[in-house]
Amino acid sequence: MESWHCLLLLLSLTTVEATENNDDIDRVSFLRSLYPRLLVRDESINLEINSLKDLGRPEVQHKVREVSRGVNGAPGPVVKTKDGQIKGITVDKAHIFYGVPYADPPVGAYRWKPPRPASPWLGVYDASFPRDACMQACSGPITEECPRKVSEDCLHLNIFVPLDVDFLSPLEVPLPILVWIHGGDFIAGSASKPLYDGRFISNFTHTVVVSLDYRLGAFGFLVSGKNPHSAAAGNYGILDQQAALLWVQRNIAVFGGDSSKVTVFGESAGAQSVSLHLMIQSSRTLFKQAVLQSLPFSIPLKTRHDALKLGKDFAKQTNCSVSDVICLLSLSPQAVLAAQMKTSSKIVNPFRFLEVFETWGPYIDGELIKEQAVTAFLKGHWQKEKPVLLGTTSEEGVIFAYGVFNKPVSALESTVYVTAIFKQHALRILHKYLPLYRTADRRDMLAQIVTDYVFLCPSRRSARAGAAAGSAVWMYVFDHVASDHRVWSGLTFCYDHACHGAELPFLFDSASTAFCREQRLPVWPRYSDTSSWLVMNLTVRSHAQVGTRNHICDFWDHLGIY
Repeated sequence: MESWHCLLLLLSLTTVEATENNDDIDRVSFLRSLYPRLLVRDESINLEINSLKDLGRPEVQHKVREVSRGVNGAPGPVVKTKDGQIKGITVDKAHIFYGVPYADPPVGAYRWKPPRPASPWLGVYDASFPRDACMQACSGPITEECPRKVSEDCLHLNIFVPLDVDFLSPLEVPLPILVWIHGGDFIAGSASKPLYDGRFISNFTHTVVVSLDYRLGAFGFLVSGKNPHSAAAGNYGILDQQAALLWVQRNIAVFGGDSSKVTVFGESAGAQSVSLHLMIQSSRTLFKQAVLQSLPFSIPLKTRHDALKLGKDFAKQTNCSVSDVICLLSLSPQAVLAAQMKTSSKIVNPFRFLEVFETWGPYIDGELIKEQAVTAFLKGHWQKEKPVLLGTTSEEGVIFAYGVFNKPVSALESTVYVTAIFKQHALRILHKYLPLYRTADRRDMLAQIVTDYVFLCPSRRSARAGAAAGSAVWMYVFDHVASDHRVWSGLTFCYDHACHGAELPFLFDSASTAFCREQRLPVWPRYSDTSSWLVMNLTVRSHAQVGTRNHICDFWDHLGIY
């Protein structure tokens, strides 16, 4: 697994220009510049606080636990951050600091408010074990992968540091930093998921790896009104990510990291998050380069209208008025989660059928997020000076098509679904795809349409737009079947396909392994028309190639519907 991650993260190992020392960043001023509606720790929230007395004032002082010894009785490393001392553990691959708070708990009256800077603590914070994941509920085939413990108090990050870092002696050359944003449709996932164990990447690439948790579902993305002082205004999960990236800028030096060499990377919803940070100007100074794995470019972000409609449907499930923020804040976390799940079963806008794949998530608020990601990339409204590596698996759509349709789909049924999604373009799309599939079950056809339309082709078009603008872009396609079937948690139809997210556990050959360890620039070609648009095919013997589905992507590009 580490070798594959290593190759995707090559950009983190390149030399980037040094930036000014960020130790003197004023957190309050900086966070206000990120988002004008931001609240700081002791600021009034413009509500009748007395009416919230049953909620209680959230406890913002993180509990200082007894300092414990690391594994095998060995003491763990202790570092001093801006907020206080932290004690981690040392294992066979890395030093690890689990569950480090990067913001105060978003609980009580602060449930639907922007993240506030973490309160300083006295004593030594015990970072020897992962904290609870953000609130979520799992059902179906992913239940076994669901975090065992969840909580609203979840704004933590994990830090993995190579074993040769001496915390008592600063490094002459600080290490590059990789910040991982997990996927999960913005309703599930965790930074502490075993599949994302950062110790292997850290040890193998000799980098500092940071993984972060952020608010999910209704907790992170509910929109109940337009006034941020008296309603839930959404996009809190994205603001959480920004707060974590700011924490990295201010504190990572004590872990041996170089804050001027931050690569942000993510998969699926995590890749969507990374694409948004490439668009959001207030995120510009927080990282230097990006890796986008399996980005669902064509799944649309909600408009404000649709986000508000979802909020009204959510409130209806709670027996609260959507305008009664006091009632909404008084709900238990379990009640919020139950209402979220009931609302998720509905399609908010029947004319935007693809929303079934992402009911909750970021929306275009006109302030933080101003347009669709694919539109921003095509128009050049992103941080084009940053190197970007992006790619997809060969059969991204399999997990979606077979996850939504658990029974065979006839040719007639598939025609209905394609028409519902693509409307006036349906006939041309059916004419293109129907002749290629002769079996009675057309789920494979639907899966390929999802792969091409949602993932592969808009990624290719965005990469070409970036290359045309002079950006440094690399593209890959992954078409090797994952060898570890546990990755799919019972989704047997992915055993024979390079499905969505299959990049993560891929093992690479020794040449690529050594290549990563030496921290050189990518030897595979930049995406450019001067090299016939070469893509890196990540297989058991990786090689550069011209895109095998270029003719299909030309078809989608000419339709002009993403």
